[in-house]
Amino acid sequence: MSNEPLALGAALASFDALWSPRIVTHVNDYDVRVAKVQGEHLWHAHDHTDEFFLVLEGELRIGLRESAGEREVVLPRGSVFTVPRGVEHRPSAPSGAAILLFEPTGTATVGDRHEEVPAHVDATTGHPLGG
Repeated sequence: MSNEPLALGAALASFDALWSPRIVTHVNDYDVRVAKVQGEHLWHAHDHTDEFFLVLEGELRIGLRESAGEREVVLPRGSVFTVPRGVEHRPSAPSGAAILLFEPTGTATVGDRHEEVPAHVDATTGHPLGG
């Protein structure tokens, strides 16, 4: 990680892969990741951590399976949302979006529990920027 400022627009312009986050920096034991997304991810849950989303461009939708039933939150550009640990969720972006995520280092993009991983989803703990 660099100790110089980083323009998020430049970071996003450095890769094209969808659903394949890049680690732009670290905060304590957390990765700060950016990703380009379009279409649907998969239903999954992180059993031991919350997941923070910030929409940089476009619109992100997050389906949630909660004790009261299923619902969907819609996040326009500039919106934030945290999925609580253990809650099954499925991000999607029908028209595409760019997002920033905070997650503990080593957190898998497909969580601890998930349905079958489709070919368009990169099951990773994040890639270094430029890698």
